[in-house]
Parts: sequence; structure tokens; C-alpha cells
Amino acid sequence: MRKLPIITSMYILTVYIPLLSSSLLAQAAIPDWCRALPRPEYKTLERVPVSDLWFEVYKPAPGIFAIYEPHQAEEVISYLIVGQKRALLFDTGMGISDVKKVTAELTKLPIIVLNSHTHDDHVGDNWEFDKIYAMDTDFTRKNAQGSREDAQAEVTPDQICGTLPKGFEPRTYTTRPWKITNYTHDGDRFDLGGRTLEVIATPGHTPDAISLIDRANGLLFTGDTYYPAPIWLFRPETDFKAYAASISRLNGLAPNVKVVLGAHNIPVASPAVLTRLVLAFAAMRKGVVPPTPDSPGKVLYKVGDISFLVRAPGGK
Repeated sequence: MRKLPIITSMYILTVYIPLLSSSLLAQAAIPDWCRALPRPEYKTLERVPVSDLWFEVYKPAPGIFAIYEPHQAEEVISYLIVGQKRALLFDTGMGISDVKKVTAELTKLPIIVLNSHTHDDHVGDNWEFDKIYAMDTDFTRKNAQGSREDAQAEVTPDQICGTLPKGFEPRTYTTRPWKITNYTHDGDRFDLGGRTLEVIATPGHTPDAISLIDRANGLLFTGDTYYPAPIWLFRPETDFKAYAASISRLNGLAPNVKVVLGAHNIPVASPAVLTRLVLAFAAMRKGVVPPTPDSPGKVLYKVGDISFLVRAPGGK
């Protein structure tokens, strides 16, 4: 889970606890990550009302909608990026509720989908869309087949804060298969009409990880290459060398970036975080900072406000 330090419990007592289902209350199981909500950074953002209470939508910049899923431990954030002629949805979230319905409330323009990478928490509602761009990797094609194991791990009681959407059945929850309609590559540009997005290949977290930059508006969408919580670098598909090169590349863009928009927890960060990210990762790899034990088989490295969750030495 994308854990951050506990910030406040008062709001959770007055707002989030009443949302809990009777079964969860009976278990008295309020996960620690849930107690940290709401994150104070959201108070500075314009909230956009939508009908589906599973989602919260915020507007971190003109024409940008951060579609946040605060009731599941990933706290994933998908981005609807709107131009004058069409919109691009950067990730489709968990697939626990209906993100397509939410996007239809936010824009009437045609929508294309592009994923920051293809872990289950970012492609959950891909199946609902007709136009899906993807990186040309075997990893991507495998994940497009859908999965059950990873999806089931996302809906255990410790992963849920509040009630699941009406009609959702955890026991049958899977990441549905989806169809790649077009491939995209590093340097490709998407013209949305009055807004152009450029694809930046940023492998490391996964082989198909990408970022997007809106150069005209100084917006950098980093997916899971950076977000303000422990960055997951423990899965078999993670490549440290590739990740180091990717974050160095993003740091080189920092002078032209006004806002960094990651895919979990909080949708806005200063571009100065990109330099701290590079330095922190280098410190970890050099052994400058000691690890602390985390979940089984994993350790956490923390350097200032940057942290990485990686496989424990000798871990499998």
C-alpha cells in the first residue's frame, strides 16, 4: 500500500467512519493508512463534484482532472487531460467502480486511454474504452490479458477504507482483459487540440512505464516513477539501472516543469522533488542510508521525504 505518515484522525472519525460497512465496523478494522485521510494537500485544490462516491475529483490545473480513489489502499490517481478536440485519460484506476461514467460527467469530448504502466491498479477500467494506446512490450501484452491474483489482493479488508460500491462483488473481482488498439513510443505526441502531450519512456518501475509532459503548461505526469509515498521497486519486473536513467531524464526536465503529478496519494508536487528523487535513489544504491524492515521480504529506504520499498537483500 502507498503509506504516508498519519496526519490527522479527527476527519476520519467524523467523515470516513460513518462510511464503513457494518461488517468492517464489527471487525473494528480501520487500516492505518485510512486513519491518515484526508490528506491536507487536497484542501488547496478545487474539488469537482461527481455522482460516484467511490471517487473524488480535483482540478490541479486548468483542463486537468485528478480522479482519486481514496477508499482503497493504493489511493490511485488517474488523470483526465482535456484539450479542445479530445481528451486523454492517463490510467483508468482500479476498476472497482466505473471511471468511464465519471469521465462522461467531466467532458463530452472523445476520450483516448494511455496507461502510465500496466499494473492492475492502473488498467482496471481499460476494458470500457474503445481507443487504448500502449507501449510495445511483452509485459504490456501479458497484462492486457487481465488477472485475478493481483486484483484479489486489492480488496482484502485491510485494503479498503469505507464501503465498496453498490453491486461490487469482491469474491469475483478481477482485472478484465482489454484490447490494445494502437502502440505508442518514446517521443510520440498526442495533439488534443490546444494541448499537446509528449510521451517520455521511463522504464524501471516496469518495462512499460511512461511519463507525459505538457511542455506548454509545465505539467509532468510521472505515473509510478514518482509519487509522494514509498515508491514500489520490489517486483520482479523492476529494473534499478533503467529506473536510475529514467529519473535522471525527468530531472533534466525540471527547469521547464511547474507541477509534478504522480499516480498515488497526492496529485501535486514541486519540480524540486525530481532532484531529491535522483539523489535519494543514488544514496540508497550506494548504501549511504540503512534499510528498515517492512513487510515480509521487503525493506524500506528513506532519504528525507523520498522513500523506496525494495526486496530485502537475499529476498525472493
